[in-house]
Amino acid sequence: MSSLFAATGRFSVRRRWFVLAVWLVLALASMRLLPSLAQAVNNNNTQFLPASAPSNVASRLASPFYGASNNDDAFVVAATRDHQPLDAADLRAIGRLAARAARLPHARAARITEISGDKQAAQLEVRASLSQTTNTPDVHFVHALRALFTQVGAPRNLELHTAGDLAITADQAHQASGIGSRTEYLSIALIVVLLLGVFRSPLATLATLLPAVVVLLAAEPVVAEVARLGIGISSITQLLLIVLVLGAGTAYGLFLVFRVREELRRGLDHHEAVVRAVERVGPSIAFSAATVVAALLSLLLATFGVYHGLAVPLSIGIALMVLAGVTLVPAVLAILGRALFWPVAPVAGQRSSGAWGRVAGRVVRRPVPALAVGAAVLFCLAGFAFGFRASGFGGGIAPPAGSDSAKGQTLLVEHFSLASSNPVNLVLRYSRPVWLDATPLAAAAAEIDRSPLYSSLIQPLDPNGTPIGPSELVRLHRLLGPPGRLPAVQPTSGPGSRVASAAYQAYRATTQVVSANGHTVQFLASLRAGSPDSNAAVAEVPAMRADLERAAERSGASAAGVAGDSPSLYDVRTASQADLVHIVPIAVLVIGVLLALLLRSLVAPVYLVVSVATSYLASLGAAVIVFEVAGGAAGLSFVLPFLMFVFLLALGEDYNILVMSRIREEAHELTLREAVVRAIEVTGTTVTSAGLVLAGTFLVFAVAGGTGSEGAQIREIGIGLAVGVALDTFVVRTVLVPAAVVLLGRWNWWPSALHLRHGVLETSATARGVELAVEAPVT
Repeated sequence: MSSLFAATGRFSVRRRWFVLAVWLVLALASMRLLPSLAQAVNNNNTQFLPASAPSNVASRLASPFYGASNNDDAFVVAATRDHQPLDAADLRAIGRLAARAARLPHARAARITEISGDKQAAQLEVRASLSQTTNTPDVHFVHALRALFTQVGAPRNLELHTAGDLAITADQAHQASGIGSRTEYLSIALIVVLLLGVFRSPLATLATLLPAVVVLLAAEPVVAEVARLGIGISSITQLLLIVLVLGAGTAYGLFLVFRVREELRRGLDHHEAVVRAVERVGPSIAFSAATVVAALLSLLLATFGVYHGLAVPLSIGIALMVLAGVTLVPAVLAILGRALFWPVAPVAGQRSSGAWGRVAGRVVRRPVPALAVGAAVLFCLAGFAFGFRASGFGGGIAPPAGSDSAKGQTLLVEHFSLASSNPVNLVLRYSRPVWLDATPLAAAAAEIDRSPLYSSLIQPLDPNGTPIGPSELVRLHRLLGPPGRLPAVQPTSGPGSRVASAAYQAYRATTQVVSANGHTVQFLASLRAGSPDSNAAVAEVPAMRADLERAAERSGASAAGVAGDSPSLYDVRTASQADLVHIVPIAVLVIGVLLALLLRSLVAPVYLVVSVATSYLASLGAAVIVFEVAGGAAGLSFVLPFLMFVFLLALGEDYNILVMSRIREEAHELTLREAVVRAIEVTGTTVTSAGLVLAGTFLVFAVAGGTGSEGAQIREIGIGLAVGVALDTFVVRTVLVPAAVVLLGRWNWWPSALHLRHGVLETSATARGVELAVEAPVT
């Protein structure tokens, strides 16, 4: 394998300008020809559930009301600014808006669905058929709808705002673009400061960071294009791609630049030093990337789409980064030549053990106390991990503050029933249309009304506060026809004029709870537990489903299901917990196999994986201390344990691979204790610098991403991962791993030939010690 990387290094050095040009063209072409990643972001966790999830089955049952997806419906709330009832001019303007909205591209229908009880607002529903693979069509449709607001001649006293998931998705896409840009700029600024502190050289800083930036510019549009294939992209994926490419890419650059400096100190020519660095460090970079990609691809087995959606996008970023690491980085290093480390050029023969050599020396001399102290620190923090409480199942479906959708949601809550603004949908299907026999509706309503879970209900026999009896509903349908075809203003002649005004509006309002063919009905419920996306509401989902099953049985329904945020988020929690149990062992096994192949050992991978797992529990415990114990939070993001384990396992092994492969390299010439000291001496600064860069970028992820609609969740993930990387860098890699290597001795390399060779070395060293003791003069 070393010969392959040596050949790659020689090609990149000889054809350095060609390699640089290819990468720059790739980045520019991606940015010009492919879509923006921000437009592919979808922050609604419920959109990431598998089709077989009970909440999705219920949503399909409710399709006569919402089409193929609730997210395809846009709502416009029209309300008077002075809180006076809507007048004729207001209603005519709303009618013109409905007519124009129905003619928008991808629109299927538009109608006024409800006049508020206070007569001050109207709700307009616009149904559309939009692609569910990215949010680009959503954004364009909502912008086109909002553009109509100024074209319908609305009176000055009438305000118009969008509401609902479609409008929120469009506003979140705009917000995601800003957050992504801030995360990139702040991460780059932080990395520049850290690298300048490490190298004290602007050109070395440029050579280390530039390839990562180029790869990021190329990777983001590529990932956005891949999202068109149906891969869901959350804002977590968007921000983690930035952090992972910049953090891991800078780490790969650091591995090479430090090795080039080491080879220059050994007296090699600059270009020869670059080739030697690629030859020696290239396998470590490749295996480091392989562990990350393996951990990420294991997420393809996840049922929860947020986890599943991390696999391909982040693997693309890492794959491009490792390719750049062994081609673009050497090319840039060769272009900069001996000026790379200006103004402090390395001198041949120079060697400085520095602080890390002294730390390694102490650990080697007293490995047991070092291991005990390091393990005690991790175990103390890990104890708090068992106090973890999951929360944050809402998944960012709230509108960004100050956006048009936020104003629309406020009007929706102010003027309409809570059950109308964000309901739980209790859906029933009957084999016989209720327009012919509505008595099953009374039986279902009686059963549902007995449930203590609901504070209010919009139901077929009471759709707007005016009750309708079963026989009256059948009579009105026979007289007036389908309620969806009735105008918002009651006619003054014809069949509609012969019905009382309250009954006319009540019958017209049944269109939101009775399907046009009369086979499907729904009860729109608001919950006593509070917001449907709260933990308390999610916990009530099993009881909701049981209540609805009883109502279905009593009323003779052929199918039933509970749709809406609460059941969807309950299914999210169930899927997330199942993924944690199923995928973690697979990721551990795959990474263990890769470590065994690299180190040619069956022993070392065991304690390396255990060290990272212990570090993970300690990091989770630290997050519990920061947010739950000190911050008073009711719980932490439900995705935190899963994401922390996958990323700390993969990224932690990055540093394990660098340190252990260097120990193995030195162990061919030195005793194991000497090899450990030498390896930590030359890699200590590299690992520390890479760890600081990665931890810093995760902190930027927490700060910049924490300003968005998923702020709390992103802050917890960012800080948790930053703490984990810091523990890996300063405790695991610096203390625990070297101590374990020394204590295990030659068994680190079992069953490879190096295990036998060090058995001979240890025997020889013991014999020399005995001979020296015998020959020593007596004083």
